[in-house]
Amino acid sequence: MLSVKEYQTVSNIQGPLMLVEMVDEAKYGHIVDIELGDGSVRRGQILQVENDKVLLQVFEGTSGVDTARSTVRFLARPLELGVSPDLLGRVFSGLGVAKDGGPEIIPHERRDINGAPINPFARDYPNEFIQTGISTIDGLNPLVRGQKLPIFSGSGLPHDDVTAQLARQATVLGKGEAFAVVFAAMGITFEAAQFFIDDLHNTGAIERAVMFINLANDPAIERIATPRFALTAAEYLAFELDMHVLVILNDMTNYAEALREISAARKEVPGRRGYPGYLYTDFATLYERAGRIKGKKGSITMVPVLTMPEDDKTHPVPDLTGYITEGQIILSRSLQRQGVKPPVDVLPSLSRLKDKGIGRNKTREDHADLYNQLYAAYARGKEMQELATIMGEAALSEEDRKYMTFANRFEAKYISQDYYENRTVFQTLDLGWELLSMFENNELKRIDVKLIEKYMPQFRKGGK
Repeated sequence: MLSVKEYQTVSNIQGPLMLVEMVDEAKYGHIVDIELGDGSVRRGQILQVENDKVLLQVFEGTSGVDTARSTVRFLARPLELGVSPDLLGRVFSGLGVAKDGGPEIIPHERRDINGAPINPFARDYPNEFIQTGISTIDGLNPLVRGQKLPIFSGSGLPHDDVTAQLARQATVLGKGEAFAVVFAAMGITFEAAQFFIDDLHNTGAIERAVMFINLANDPAIERIATPRFALTAAEYLAFELDMHVLVILNDMTNYAEALREISAARKEVPGRRGYPGYLYTDFATLYERAGRIKGKKGSITMVPVLTMPEDDKTHPVPDLTGYITEGQIILSRSLQRQGVKPPVDVLPSLSRLKDKGIGRNKTREDHADLYNQLYAAYARGKEMQELATIMGEAALSEEDRKYMTFANRFEAKYISQDYYENRTVFQTLDLGWELLSMFENNELKRIDVKLIEKYMPQFRKGGK
């Protein structure tokens, strides 16, 4: 191991950045301790090395730092997380420091938080269902182990309630399958952080969860490290302890804002909307750490949450996220105004891997035909709602009004469910059949006749 070297050659400070000169053997990404004149110590990370000059980012900020009296200690190692099974049930800061009053983790090993994307050749294809208990996801946009399925939200929409519900309810079907949730919160308010912590504690879900919390008033630089700490914990749980891990990253827009702030401080050439040109690459280094590995039992499934400024899907954060991930769940402001919760906008939402994780021996044989029929009927019903708004309901045919009625019932019974209501995938499928029972068999053109004969009679006769 390299020896620790100290320097008192701080030459310049700007914002959270510090320039140290006459340094040798410094490496990008390594951490440093900065001892101030009063004896207090702050932590920093190397951002750039050029000849004997080193640019540092100081996690706690540089306020009150005296360049003449500061000593920089180069620790010759990157940011690391100590991992062990004892991570489960704990709450950490954005830099991996325990903040729940519990004992310090005695690590089995220490891991570089930067990790690495999974080698494409070693990837195994996602093909196993994860049950979230939320009908709009399980029934219409199924989540598959190893998938990256982001939630696109907007300011003021209840994405916190949805992500808390995911953290509480998500599980895998089958016996003997260990499941865990790693929750990374970036730039959220104290009230939001306390909501997540209390919710998981009160429901007992904290026992299988690991939380990393970066608050809005914490340093922006810490925000960049938070998802990397979370993913390092997830990789240990998944690929060393053979667990199926759901990683929730909330909110990636706050992460991108922190990245933009640091980029501006470094005077880098800005890209779209002031974000650094490497925003796509940076996102990829996070998102591509999710997946399944051949020969490994565990898996990492990722749900990044992001708020779209001004509900703009073409904003760089949702736009670039969409290129790297496999679909999106979109929350709708109009559905929220109607009192539908969770306000998931079914029509533009998409899970690109939904066909891989459903069907016989995974969920149920009728799943694929059923969601195709529900989607088609709801899409037509929404068209009729818009037409009725323009021309009046009297202008619609009897068949058109039937589809409009279906759309209203679908929103009220299928999309809308309490945030503490946990529906099994089989309850969701049965609910779909119940809603479709208002149509004649010959109108259900997207469902195999044999499946209609097998599943529909019980709902037509009021059996359920």
